[in-house]
Amino acid sequence: MILQDLTDYYHRKCDDPDLTQRMPPFGLEQKEIPFLLEINAQGELLQLRDTRDTQGKKKVAQSFRVPIGVKRASNVAANLLWDTLEYVLGVDTKGKPQRVAEQHAAFRARLASLPISAQEDAGVQAVTRFLDNIDLALLERQPAWSDALESNALLSFRLEGDLDLVCQRPAVVKAALSIPTDVKVPQAMCLVTGEQAPVERLHASIKGVWGAQPSGASIVSFNRRAFESYGKTERQGENAPVSRAAAFAYTTALNHLLRKGSAQRIKVGDASTVFWAEKQNAFESIFGDIFKDNPDEGVPAVQALLNAVQSGKWGSSDEYTRFYILGLSPNAGRISVRFYHCVTLQEMGLRIAQHFEDLSLTRGPYDPQFPPLFHLLTAIAVQKKADNIPPNLGGAIMNTIFSGVNTPYPSLWLNVAVGRCRAEQDVNYLRAATIKACLNRQIRHAQLASPKLSLDQEFLPMLDINNSNPAYRLGRLFAVLEKIQEEAIPGINATIRDRYYSAASSTPVAVFTTLLRLKNAHLKKLTVGRINSFEKLLGEVLDPITDFPTHFSLPEQGRFALGYYHQRQDFFIKKTSDITPSLTTLSEGTLT
Repeated sequence: MILQDLTDYYHRKCDDPDLTQRMPPFGLEQKEIPFLLEINAQGELLQLRDTRDTQGKKKVAQSFRVPIGVKRASNVAANLLWDTLEYVLGVDTKGKPQRVAEQHAAFRARLASLPISAQEDAGVQAVTRFLDNIDLALLERQPAWSDALESNALLSFRLEGDLDLVCQRPAVVKAALSIPTDVKVPQAMCLVTGEQAPVERLHASIKGVWGAQPSGASIVSFNRRAFESYGKTERQGENAPVSRAAAFAYTTALNHLLRKGSAQRIKVGDASTVFWAEKQNAFESIFGDIFKDNPDEGVPAVQALLNAVQSGKWGSSDEYTRFYILGLSPNAGRISVRFYHCVTLQEMGLRIAQHFEDLSLTRGPYDPQFPPLFHLLTAIAVQKKADNIPPNLGGAIMNTIFSGVNTPYPSLWLNVAVGRCRAEQDVNYLRAATIKACLNRQIRHAQLASPKLSLDQEFLPMLDINNSNPAYRLGRLFAVLEKIQEEAIPGINATIRDRYYSAASSTPVAVFTTLLRLKNAHLKKLTVGRINSFEKLLGEVLDPITDFPTHFSLPEQGRFALGYYHQRQDFFIKKTSDITPSLTTLSEGTLT
C-alpha cells in the first residue's frame, strides 16, 4: 500500500505544471553536483566550474538530472559520467592510492561498457579523450581545485557549447536505461504494479530521515536468512519483487518528500513525517504549518483548517480526496515505518480539529492559542529540555491524532505530565492542556466501549462548577486555599503549593485537614466582604465532598491538576470573556 501510493505520487509529480517540482523520468535522479569539468571536443579542460551559490552561511550546489547512482557501501562501483573526484580523476584524497586506482578503473570501465551508439556520441568521446590525458597540473591551477580536492566532491562533465551535461545527452540517457544483454535479470510479478517485469535487486537509498545514516538507508531490504523467502537465499530484492520502474518511482517520490527544505516534511520526536495528497491540493502546503514549532506561524494555518471543517468549505479541493501521512524513524542502516494513514481530506481535517479542541483551555494572554506539539512535549520533559523528551512519544502522539477522534493518547503522555506537575509543583498552561486532552480522550474511548458504565463527562476548556468529581473538586479547593493565603499574606515567597501540592494531589487525606486549619487563621486577616466571598466559594466547592480520599490514581491526579488550574485561572479572568475560542466560534481564514 505504501509503495503503491508513493508510486502514484511520483507519476502525479512527473506531470506537475511547476517545472521545478517535476520529478525526473525513470533512470534519472536529481543530484547536487558542486563542480563541473568543462571540456572541448578534443577532451581539453577549459575550466573547473564551481556551481555552488552562497545561501546564508552555507554554499549550496546546483542540482542536475543525472543517471541514477549505484548503491554501494564499501564496495567499488562507479556511476555513469558523474561521481566523486577520486572515481572521476583517480586522485587520492584519503591516503588509499590502491583503492582509488580501483575506483578510477571502475569509472572508466562503466564508460567503456556503454553500447556503440552511445560511445559514438560526441560528448562521450570528448570525456574519453579527457580521461586518456588527464592534466593534473592544469587542474591544480584552477581556483576551485582546492575546495573540490578537500571534500572529494562530486564531479561531472559538460561539453563546450552545451547547456546540458554529457550524462544528460539523449544517447547516454537511453543507454543508462537499458539492461546489458550479458546480465541475467530475473522477472516476476511486481508487488506494486502487478505486472511481469525485471526485478530491482537493490532499491535506491532513502535520504533525509533525521537520525539515519547521511548516505541513506533502506526501506526495503533483507540482511538475515530469517527474512528471506524459501529458495531466495542471498537474492535480496527477489524476496519482495518490485520492478525496476516501480522501485525507481517510489524511492524518487520518497526522497523528493524528504529533500532538504521540503515543505512536506516535519519532525516530531524521532519521527520524520511526510505527507501528500492524491491530487494537487492546498492542504499539502498548510499541513506542515499546522504542526510547526513556532505558534505564531502555525495559527493562520490552524484557523484556516478549523474554518474549513466548520463551514464544510475546502476551496477548490474535493473533500473526498485522499490524504497520506507516513512516519519514518531510523533503525541502523534501515528505516522503520512508525505509522501510515490514508484517509479523506475531510476526515483528516476533523481529526486534526478534534486534537486542538481537546487541547483548548482557558489561557493567559501570552499562552499560544494552538500549542505546537514540540512545546507540549518540552513542557513535560525534565528541565524542559528536548533531550529529555521520552523516546518515541512524539511519534506515538502523532499516530493518535491521525488515527481517529476517539483514540486515546499514549498513557505515557498523561503519566509524565502529571509527574512533572507533582515534581515541580507547577500546573502551567501546556501541562494542563495536555492533561485535559488525555483525560477527554480516555473518557470518550470509555464511553464508546461501555456507554452504560461510563458516567464521566468530558472536561470543559474553562471552570466547570457542575463537575462533582472528587479529584477535580479537591484541586479546586487547593487553589481556593492558596488564594486565601496569598491575600492574607501579600508578597509571600512560597505558598502552600510549594510545600503541599505533591501530597495533596496524591494522598489528600494526609494534607487537607491541616490546610483547612491554616485557612481559618488566614481568613482572620481579610475583610468581612472577602471572608464571606471565600466562605461561599468554599461551600460550593466542598458541597459534594463527603470525605477526603486516602489515595488518588494517576488519572485522578490529572483531574486534581485540572481542577486546580481551572480555579486558579477563574480568579484572574473576567467571567464574560472568551479567552479560548472553541471550534464553533473560529471563523478566521479560508482553505483555498
